[in-house]
Amino acid sequence: MTSTGREILHKMKVKAGLSSSASGDTGKGKSKMSKHITHGYHTVEGKSNHAMEDYVVSDFKQVHDKELGLFAIFDGHLGHDVASYLQTHLFDNILKEHDFWTDTESAIRRAYRATDAEILENAIALGKGGSTAVTAILINGQKLVVANVGDSRAVMCKNGVAEQLSVDHEPSREKGMIESRGGFVSNIPGDVPRVDGQLAVARAFGNKSLKIHLSSEPDMSEQMIHNDIEFLILASDGIWKVMSNQEAVDCIKHIKDSHSAAKNLVEEALSRKSKDDISCIVVRFR
Repeated sequence: MTSTGREILHKMKVKAGLSSSASGDTGKGKSKMSKHITHGYHTVEGKSNHAMEDYVVSDFKQVHDKELGLFAIFDGHLGHDVASYLQTHLFDNILKEHDFWTDTESAIRRAYRATDAEILENAIALGKGGSTAVTAILINGQKLVVANVGDSRAVMCKNGVAEQLSVDHEPSREKGMIESRGGFVSNIPGDVPRVDGQLAVARAFGNKSLKIHLSSEPDMSEQMIHNDIEFLILASDGIWKVMSNQEAVDCIKHIKDSHSAAKNLVEEALSRKSKDDISCIVVRFR
């Protein structure tokens, strides 16, 4: 692809709210239905010896007479192909479920399972790696539905107080489930707990060789958006390794522009010596 072609593709991705870039990507937008709801994202490649493995979705989509805010962080490991696949396919699979509008939680759970099955079926093309996922769907600016597998996180600011909406799926937390599937959790001094001595998350998409001991079942939460809810942060663990939920909220609660807030949070993580890929989305509700 020519450099001009890459630039055009990059601009198309930014316009569509899709992001991954070696040097870091950035973008913003707002709701057409609720003008006071805005979103912005910022990503930066970590200091590891591999290419950027985080992928982002941050966009509003009109579906019939309804508006959906679609927000997600996909943090890949052992390659970026699974995270890239999720960026392109997971929300489409969720919205294709027949009962998405009537039983949103069941539809999302089914789509997570179906998407993981697709990834495993295409393991030859997509490789041996995997990805975390945290997804947030905002329905008509009124209801927020969050789902996650892995350690990418969703944190809400409510009256200035941080409230985590996702669950960190750490191997030590899920030890019983992993062992019941025939796996084990390693605890080597100086290292984090790992599934079968390899993976530092207990739930993920992909990872075919470990899948018998891993789950891709999401934890989920629903939240009505009332006046006391100020903003939502979605971020990969490059943020959460170096700051608490409340520290992240305090860092940006005075910043009214969503994009500036996301960028500021990434820069704060870098100043705290985060070495991982970092991706951050901020959605402001007022």
